[in-house]
Order: sequence, then C-alpha cells, then structure tokens
Amino acid sequence: MALKDELEKNRQKKKDEKYMKAALKEAKKAYDINEVPIGCVIVRDDKIIGKAYNKRNTDKNVLSHAELLAMQQACKKTGDWRLEDCTMYVTLEPCQMCSGAMVQARLKRVVIGSMNAKAGCAGSVLNILQMEEFNHQVEIEKGVLEEECSQMLSAFFSDLREQKKQF
Repeated sequence: MALKDELEKNRQKKKDEKYMKAALKEAKKAYDINEVPIGCVIVRDDKIIGKAYNKRNTDKNVLSHAELLAMQQACKKTGDWRLEDCTMYVTLEPCQMCSGAMVQARLKRVVIGSMNAKAGCAGSVLNILQMEEFNHQVEIEKGVLEEECSQMLSAFFSDLREQKKQF
C-alpha cells in the first residue's frame, strides 16, 4: 500500500510541475509587456480549460488578475460558473479577491508556486480558501516550482527598480 501511495504522489508531483510550467509561460507573457509576472492555468480532466496572465495595467482594470481572467475563460468553456472538478495552477499566492472568487467557484484545488507574505490569502496573511465558515474549502498545494516562480518575480521587480533609477 505504501508503494502505491508513493507512486501516486510522484505522479501527482509531475503533473503539478507540468501545469505550473504552463502557468510560468503565462507569467512570462505578463513580464514581456511590463506587467507583474503572474500566470495561471486551470485544468480539468488533464486539459487546460483556462489560462491567463496579469493584465491590470494593460487593461487599467483592478479585476484583470490572472486568476480571475483564467476563471472567466474556464467558466465560458465549461458553460458553468462552478469549477468543482478543476485545479488552478498559479505562480503567486492569490489575493483576497481571487481567493474569494475561487471559493465562490467551488474550485477543487489550487497549486501555488510562491507565497506572498504581503497580500497572500492562501495562508500568508489570511487563508480565505479554507475558512470553515464558508460552504466550500479549496485544497491547497504550495511551493511547486517555487524557485522559478520567485525568481521571475524578483527579476521583474529588480528590472523595475533599475528603470526607475534611469528616469
């Protein structure tokens, strides 16, 4: 039994890394247009049904977070506002707005690259995703490809500081 569990755990880890790499590709798109590099994909039945990257500055819209845009796409694809059998992969821990939307969508699981000590609501500042007071809780997996996710964010903010020095 222990071997079977270990094999399943390894299979899930590989799958999580595969889809986090897809989320990182989305984050790179944000980086390339000078947006905070946050990427997100939503998976159901081993298929990506929603993907997006942060576009707040581009859209001039507070709602243009990668998670919300990906959920919009996934809901359109499924024809339902419920994402009960879906897993979200996101490069940075979701904020309170996105975490609330994930609970509302009844998302099954979220896989997070790096945590956000200043604004994260999957355990850093708050854990909205697993509050017993709500009618739904989202499973959380943290630290998948954490180094890659953190490095992209660090590089972005380092570049931004350099740009500001030049002006």
